Amino acid sequence: MGALLENTGFPKSNRYNPQWILESPTASHPLWLTEWLAGHMQLQPGMRVLDLGCGKAKSSIFLAREFDVEVWAVDLWTSADENLLRIEDAGVSDLVFPIHADARQLPFAGEFFDAIVCIDSFQFFGTDDLYLNYLAHFLREEGVFAFVSPALRQEMDNEVPAHLQPVWMGDYWSLHTLEWWRGHIAKTGLFDVLFGGEISDGWRLWEQWAEAAKAEKWYRRAIKDDEGRYLGYAGVVAARIPGRPLARHAWPCTLTCAEANYVPHPTERPSVRGERPPREG
Repeated sequence: MGALLENTGFPKSNRYNPQWILESPTASHPLWLTEWLAGHMQLQPGMRVLDLGCGKAKSSIFLAREFDVEVWAVDLWTSADENLLRIEDAGVSDLVFPIHADARQLPFAGEFFDAIVCIDSFQFFGTDDLYLNYLAHFLREEGVFAFVSPALRQEMDNEVPAHLQPVWMGDYWSLHTLEWWRGHIAKTGLFDVLFGGEISDGWRLWEQWAEAAKAEKWYRRAIKDDEGRYLGYAGVVAARIPGRPLARHAWPCTLTCAEANYVPHPTERPSVRGERPPREG
């Protein structure tokens, strides 16, 4: 197991205990993805970082330990209580702060963060055309938004190749190519894309992690059979452009309602009133 999780491309990750990494394994190796993404950022000690969709907070712990940044570890599916225990055991409770929250209802002040990262999570909520406008409110001007996730190497036209059909659940349609993601971010007019790239031999890393995590044989077979034709990992790093206005309808959260302005009118045209019997109850 330990040998499977050693990779010369990720020297920082190699220092971590394989048993700790594999405790409650996720879909991807959290440290490999985090180390790769951080390598394309300029993280400085003391920066405020939002780790959005952090899962078991292992990416948050890694960022705090390796870069001495302050991390707000936000996840919907893992409780803050559980992640706090993990954070305390890792010795970084002074740097990592667990929060239980939905990505669409974030409890932070505007422009609070220097950087926002999403490790194997942005695909679950970030495809919404309005979401980046919402997220930008929490990032200071010239702050960096960065994500890495499983990705497609070529788009599909609603026709899943036979070798991928066993693994292709509904949420896999949120996977897209690097070029799709670059365009999705750039079209907002709020971010300058600084970097976009694929992890070299990403499908091999995916297969290696699946074997270490003891994933089902049919799942590993699908990845092996793909050989990187469709599956891989991709990420983007972008900076918030100063002075660009943000849409107010997405702020402060998606539960905000517009001011009530209801003007009562009859439901039906006057010409048909009296023709329909009254509704019972």
